[in-house]
Amino acid sequence: MQKIIPYLWFDNQAEEAANFYTSLFKNSKMGTVSRGPDGAVFMVTFQLEGQEYMALNGGPRFQFTEAISFFVNCETQAEVDHLWNSLTANGGEESQCGWLKDKYGLWWQIIPTILGELMQDEDGAKAQQVMAALLQMKKIEVAELLRAYEGG
Repeated sequence: MQKIIPYLWFDNQAEEAANFYTSLFKNSKMGTVSRGPDGAVFMVTFQLEGQEYMALNGGPRFQFTEAISFFVNCETQAEVDHLWNSLTANGGEESQCGWLKDKYGLWWQIIPTILGELMQDEDGAKAQQVMAALLQMKKIEVAELLRAYEGG
């Protein structure tokens, strides 16, 4: 059993959100669905890429904020595009530099792994060019990062 498990508080969409998230990531699955005395879903467990999560239907008292987000390392532009488009659909919101809020209010960072490599280049000027390009983006475009890195 995983020692530390993120526990997410939803108004009343815990099962819907868990089903949605598990549909987006390959190594993912639903776990248990616990119901209260009235038969309504109370809590669900699920895995995303092997990471355990718990989700509670706790009512509208608490909302998600940018103070907590899920950082997703993406190997390809296609993966960035798929996750970005899926998570911003149906009420999600785009933000800057790879950040977005999904339709449930949860914050995500959809980041191509190459960004870290480009930003850590020993040539500080190249890293600054990449950062300047990044600051102009909502969804991160790898081709634009590479163009900036190469000085174009």
